[in-house]
Amino acid sequence: MSVVEPLAADMTVYFYAILFARHPAVRPMFPPGMDTQRGRLLRALLRIVDLVDDPAALIRFCGHLGRDHRKFGTLAAHFPAVGECLLASLARYAGPAWTTETAAAWTKAYGVVAQVMISAAEEDEAVRPAVWPATIVHKLPRGNGIAEITVRPHLPYEYSAGQYVSLETPWWPKQWRYYSPANAPREDGTLTLHVRAVPGGTVSKALVHRAAVGDVLRLGSPMGDMVLDTAEHRGLLCVAGGTGLAPIRALLEEVARRGEEHRVDLFLGARTGAELYGVNDMLRMSQRHHWLTIRGAVSHEYIPGIRGSLPDVLAEYGPWYQHDVFLSGPAPMVVSARETLTRTGTLPEHIHHDPFEPVLSVG
Repeated sequence: MSVVEPLAADMTVYFYAILFARHPAVRPMFPPGMDTQRGRLLRALLRIVDLVDDPAALIRFCGHLGRDHRKFGTLAAHFPAVGECLLASLARYAGPAWTTETAAAWTKAYGVVAQVMISAAEEDEAVRPAVWPATIVHKLPRGNGIAEITVRPHLPYEYSAGQYVSLETPWWPKQWRYYSPANAPREDGTLTLHVRAVPGGTVSKALVHRAAVGDVLRLGSPMGDMVLDTAEHRGLLCVAGGTGLAPIRALLEEVARRGEEHRVDLFLGARTGAELYGVNDMLRMSQRHHWLTIRGAVSHEYIPGIRGSLPDVLAEYGPWYQHDVFLSGPAPMVVSARETLTRTGTLPEHIHHDPFEPVLSVG
């Protein structure tokens, strides 16, 4: 993988070119523009390689992939075609590093990954649909290019607070994007999503500026392991940057719903005070629940309160080695916060966050 990674962009272009040339029937399963999809393939491969020495995590990740691929119409019969083209692409770009031993190892690895994905998809198919139509029932602008969109699935949609869901709009078919519900499961079954219109983001811009009450979206299976049941300590540290507050807010609602003996420290971060998103909502929650303490940090503006990046502020207020930590926000912030926490004694297994876009996109 270290040999191929510098050539990854070319390799993924080649992979999809030969896949569509040799197996043209699969082309309609993909969007017209393939840039995002090529990035997802590479991130998924890198994630699989990262997890190769952690079988439980690898199986969990591949299971998520298998269930998620149901919404594309993926069948067991498609896996041999993908494997054939993937191995051919690796062989082409690995050059002399692609030995007989390497080829055998990758062939075996792909067979394991494919079987886990197929089994997960088949088990999932027995209990729930591949997609859920969902009608927009409420939309509220939140400023700074953010919209709060509430949808009601037409069929029961079970998920856990802290997970994320995939979403397809009627304006950009086959272009799925991933968002975290900002609420714990509700009795009425609705989900509230916080969407920021990002530069160049076709789907996010459509959701923020075009979507209206009554429009029907489609949801894929919920994904992610950043859930409350992973916590071992009563002390919880929650760190959110930008719209990364959404899954954190859902987790806090779940703590309140369960009435468990948790103490929660919540840090919110942004570049400027105007971007310090959702503070008032969280302050109101802290007034209702004595177990919740909130601090906001601004890194690029002089205003009253805490100034600095979230990782620096965490180091100042720590240590946090007796807490379970939930991180959500831009990948650089999450990486830096994780490094700060582990350096000051927090065990890696007590730091929870979603993978950095192995199959995700923010557009």
